[in-house]
Amino acid sequence: MNTPLAELLRCNKWANHTLIDACVDVVDDTLDATIAGISGSARVLLMHLVGGQQTFVLRTQGRQHEGELNRASAWPGFDALLELATRSSDDLIAIAESLDADVDIDLPFAGKTYRYPKSFFLVHAVTHSAEHRMEIKIALAQQGIATPDLDAWLWSESVGYGREV
Repeated sequence: MNTPLAELLRCNKWANHTLIDACVDVVDDTLDATIAGISGSARVLLMHLVGGQQTFVLRTQGRQHEGELNRASAWPGFDALLELATRSSDDLIAIAESLDADVDIDLPFAGKTYRYPKSFFLVHAVTHSAEHRMEIKIALAQQGIATPDLDAWLWSESVGYGREV
C-alpha cells in the first residue's frame, strides 16, 4: 500500500471539492468569462480538471478517451460534476492504496504504444489538478470573486492533523 501517495490524492480530492463548492453560486457570466493568460473559462477548466482525473484513472489501466469530460463537453451541472470528481478521486486514492510496488503500464496512442510507471499517472493527476485549480482561482479573482484557500494546512486541520502534543 502506498499510503503517502494516497494521502496526497486525499488532499487533492479535498482541494478539488472545496473549489467546486466555491463555484456553485458564481454567476454564469463569471464562470464563462475568458481571461488573458488563462487556458479557458472557469467552467471549461472545471470540466477539464474532473475529466483529467477520469482519464488518469483509465490510464492506470492502459486505456483512455472513453467518454471522459473534456473542454468541449456539455456542462453537466455542479451536482454531476461533484459526483464525477468524487468518483474519480476515490478511484485514484484506491489505485494508490493498492500500489505495493510500481508496475509499468503500456498506453496506446496514435498507433504507437508508450510505457509509463503506474505511479506517474497518479502524480500527474495531482499536478494537473493543482495547475488548473490555480487557473480557476486566478480567473475568478480577476473578476472580483473571492476564492477559497486551498493550502494543505487547511486540509490537515480538516482531517485532524497537527494537534498539539
